[in-house]
Amino acid sequence: MNNYNNATLDWEVSGGPKGAPDQNQVESVKAHLNRLTDELMASLPPAEQLSAAERRGIIARYSSVLEGNFVYWMTGAYLSAKSEEARTIILSNLREEVADCHPGMMRKFALAAHASPTETDAAVVYANLTHVRLFIGQLTPVPIVTMMAFFEGFIQRFMPYLADLANKQGSQEQQYTDVHGICDITHSQELYRALEAELALSSDAPQSAEHFFEGVQHLQALIHNIVSPHAAS
Repeated sequence: MNNYNNATLDWEVSGGPKGAPDQNQVESVKAHLNRLTDELMASLPPAEQLSAAERRGIIARYSSVLEGNFVYWMTGAYLSAKSEEARTIILSNLREEVADCHPGMMRKFALAAHASPTETDAAVVYANLTHVRLFIGQLTPVPIVTMMAFFEGFIQRFMPYLADLANKQGSQEQQYTDVHGICDITHSQELYRALEAELALSSDAPQSAEHFFEGVQHLQALIHNIVSPHAAS
């Protein structure tokens, strides 16, 4: 999962960006994250090859993570952001999450698929989820906004797969997957604009590509753990 490439991000050996960030730099980050998303999607086990228990487990672990943590993650992005543009973009995302009760949508989706999270489901993802929570707690704007842009893009791609799992569980409840399959396209695009704004302002930008993608790395591990309960931390 450590697909870091300093040249891709145009970092100098001595650390820091070569001048002010531009659209090309953000596009290179976006291209890298899209490749990581492609790899994650390609690693998903075909839904039709999973047992009912395996399908239930994926939905339950995903719900266990998303229902109680996404707003916290996005709030961390808001608190860490330095630019007014990024804060406005992130606040709009948060307002939508709260006003439309996205955690409630998630719970309704899981219940309809007979996949309400259990204590065991929460325990499976606990270690990797803790890594993401602690990373968010560092309140480092550029890596956090990068992680959230990656995650919004991944969710949009993941929704048809999640909907298929639920359908095979006998559920017809698709509000959560329908909404996020559409709105997260815009959310991802907006967060890349927020990233550009943060790069322009950040005087303490990450010194390496590994630091830049630290949150993405933690999130990749958590996603693998959601899909496979035996995925290592």
